[in-house]
Parts: sequence; structure tokens; C-alpha cells
Amino acid sequence: MSSAAPESWGRFPRATPRSVDDVAWTSDLQLHGDQQPILAYGLGRSYGDVCLNDGGLVLAMEHCNHIHVFDREKGLIRAEAGLSIADLLKVTIPHGWFVPVTPGTKYVTIGGALANDVHGKNHHRVGTFGCHVSQFELLRSDGSRVTCSPNSNGELFNATIGGLGLTGVVTWVEIHLTRIVSRRIEEESIKVSSLRDVVRVTDESDAAWDYTVSWVDVTTRGAKLGKGLVLRGRFSTAPDATLTTRTAEPRITIPFQPPSWLLSYPTIKVFNTLWYGKQRSAIVKRTVDCESFFYPLDSIGKWNLLYGKRGMLQYQCVVPSDGGLESMQAILSELQRGRVSSFLAVVKKFGNVTSPGILSFPRPGLTLTLDMPNSGAKLFDALDRCDEIVRSVGGRVYAAKDARIKGRMFRAMYPELDRFLPFVDPAMSSSFWRRINSDQ
Repeated sequence: MSSAAPESWGRFPRATPRSVDDVAWTSDLQLHGDQQPILAYGLGRSYGDVCLNDGGLVLAMEHCNHIHVFDREKGLIRAEAGLSIADLLKVTIPHGWFVPVTPGTKYVTIGGALANDVHGKNHHRVGTFGCHVSQFELLRSDGSRVTCSPNSNGELFNATIGGLGLTGVVTWVEIHLTRIVSRRIEEESIKVSSLRDVVRVTDESDAAWDYTVSWVDVTTRGAKLGKGLVLRGRFSTAPDATLTTRTAEPRITIPFQPPSWLLSYPTIKVFNTLWYGKQRSAIVKRTVDCESFFYPLDSIGKWNLLYGKRGMLQYQCVVPSDGGLESMQAILSELQRGRVSSFLAVVKKFGNVTSPGILSFPRPGLTLTLDMPNSGAKLFDALDRCDEIVRSVGGRVYAAKDARIKGRMFRAMYPELDRFLPFVDPAMSSSFWRRINSDQ
């Protein structure tokens, strides 16, 4: 039994579970329908309430982190769902293997990566995390342990990938890894003067580069709206001795919760101006370690505290490529109208690789991610207007990042819910699931 109440990374909303059970061995884990609602919890890096279970039973899975099998020749690993990507990479990189898809932090569990079907900077090449899962075990509340793969219990396999932890408790996951011969990333940073240029350079980069992502300045207006830096990279193909280099840990940790004005609109605008201006030339080429390329914020422990006591909201949406630029411009204009700004704004392009996950978020098109201080009603109102824009063009928001979308809006964005519902375990639930199934 653990006394600590789980939090999401955004620290909003708050939740108080009925109880939190630390799970040490998945082999001993038993679910009972009379314990409901039940939810598995990893490292809490989801931003909203998809990882919270207010009033229910939370199963803390982070100690279930044992590796069962690692085939060093084929790059196949089977491990318990509580294993973090950080700990996985400590084992696999020295043998020349990297995780095929990674989000922007390595401090997520592979069970959480599966449940949220995470994506990375290489979606245009390889799709989502779920595209590389060969099989997993699912514990249901009726006591059954079901092995799921594309060829065995295939529909339950599809429902669990991106299924937000609602189909049961994933106990172990088997993943196909990606071969590397170096930790080094060949990186280029291209400075562009508008969101239109961000989209153009991204399109040009995706043909030749494995990883592409852009930081954009959302405080600018007019023709320079969305100016930013397009970052593209690929693993070095020159074998070297870096594979056995020790992985990095956070260099500093935020020691306390700063005042809310630290990341207010004026300070964010100043930061964005300085960040854009720090790159003097149109293009910068360099070679960097994979840790700094994939996980720049992981070098700062507890960086989410910078957003103050009210926490933060992250908003991620995807809109179709056809008209996507105009949709994103409209979204950014709505946020500016509400005087809402983002410390970290990211644009990527999703490709045509289809995930097996029924509720998987990515669709071909442009995706925009925004980190924003929780400023209350004006932020919520602005994001409601952004939802309307996204829905009107056939887009959707990402459940793993959400803390406030209205149920009717989410249901309109995900018509696949009708196909998904029969696979929900009756004992499993979350604060998010109850919220979006309300009558709002």
C-alpha cells in the first residue's frame, strides 16, 4: 500500500483515489470486479486525467519493471509493463538497439506507451509505438490472462493499443527494436520566418530525414505568425564507441514551485524572442547525443513545477494536411485573442502509417502541441474555441494530453468509440473516461 496520491504531469486536475496499491510482481496481481473502478498507473507523465482515478483503486506499476527476454540478435525485447524507456535504453543501446518510437521524455513506462499509443519525431516513417508491439499479456477483471497479438485475440489487441488502460491491466509487452551503430545524431536546425515556412521545410525534410520536429513562436502576429526552428535528424551510420557511453541523468532539478508570473504571457513572449534570436544563421549543422536530441527537457528534473501551483495544460491536436496550415493559423489566432501563450509550442507532421490501435490519436496531417500555464477560465474558453476549429476540419485532440475537453466534443472527434466500447473491462475506469462520457 502506498500513501502517495498519483499526479499527472500537468498537475491538473487533482484526484484522490480511494487507495493506491504498489504492485511488486505481476504474477501475483489479481483483479476483482468489486474493487472497481480500477486503473493502472505508471510514471504519471500523461498531462491530464487519463492516468488519474479519483475515488477508485490505483495500481502503481513502476516496480513491475523486469525484463523477461532480450534477443540481442533480432532486437526483440519482452519486459514487464512498468519498465521505463529510460531503463530499457540502458540495457539495449550498448547492444546496438534503440526504441523504435519514443515520446519527448524517456520517463514513461512501456505499458503507458502502449496504452496511449505514443508517437515521436519519426511518425512519417514508422508510425506509432503500437506499430512495433508484437504481443502483450492483458489481465482482465474476470481473472483471465489473455495473450494478445495481431493473430491471437486481434480485436482486443487493437482495442488495448491506444485504449487508455481501459481494457484491463497490461502485465508485459514485447517490442521490436531499431538497430543503431552509434548514439550520435546528425542534426540540422533551420531557421524559418513563418508557420507557412515551417510546414514547407517539414515537407521537404520528411523525404530524407528520419526525425523531424519544429519549435514555433506563438506570440508573433501577421506574416511572422509561427516563425520558428525546424529540427531534423538521423542516427549516424558510422560505427563508433559511443554505444557504451553512460546515459545522462537530470543535470538540475527544480527545487521549489516558483511564482505564477514566471511563465506569464509577458515572460513567455520575451523567452520566445530570445530563443528564436539565439540562432544567428539560417541553418546550423552539428552532431549531438541521442539523449539531448530526443529528450532535451529530461535534463531538468521536475520541470513541470515551473508552471506554478495551478499547474499546466497541454493541448495537442491533429488536423488534415489539406487546409492544415490555415487551421493552425486559426488556432493560434484564437489563443492570441484570449491572450493565451505557450512556453513550448511544437509542430510535426504525421505520415500515412496506420496504427493497429482503434483509438490511436495520430492521423495523416499536421499536429500542434502547446504547453500553457493554467490561467483559468480564459484558457479553457480559448481551448473550447480551438476544439471547434479542430472538429470542423475532421481533426481530433490527444487524450493523453487532455484535461478539459467536453465529452460531446471528444465523442464527435472519435467515432471509433462505438467499435472500442465492447472491449472496455467493466471494472476499469479513469477520471478522464468518466468525464468524457458525461452528458456535457
